[in-house]
Amino acid sequence: MYAVIETGGKQYRVQPGDTIRVERLSNELGEEVAFDRVLLISGDKDTLVGTPHVDGSQVTAEVTAHGRAPKIHVVKFRRRKDSKTRTGHRQHWTEVQIRDIKH
Repeated sequence: MYAVIETGGKQYRVQPGDTIRVERLSNELGEEVAFDRVLLISGDKDTLVGTPHVDGSQVTAEVTAHGRAPKIHVVKFRRRKDSKTRTGHRQHWTEVQIRDIKH
């Protein structure tokens, strides 16, 4: 059984036991988080597709870690203008382990 959930503006295909990194969540380590924006649930016999979400479905997960991605450098260079801009960015993430899919 697997589900497609939406969080942080992205979609993830998950099944019980998976560990995924999503955009930063405000939950503490060890807390349980519920994703109720479920787009699709596929089981052994049937597949439920939401319009846009499957009503009454929920994916529960446990927060296992928080962190930051490696720094990326953004350089905007304008030729013949003697001008350039350098910035950096580190994205925050939360690692969750999928526990259960309910529908």
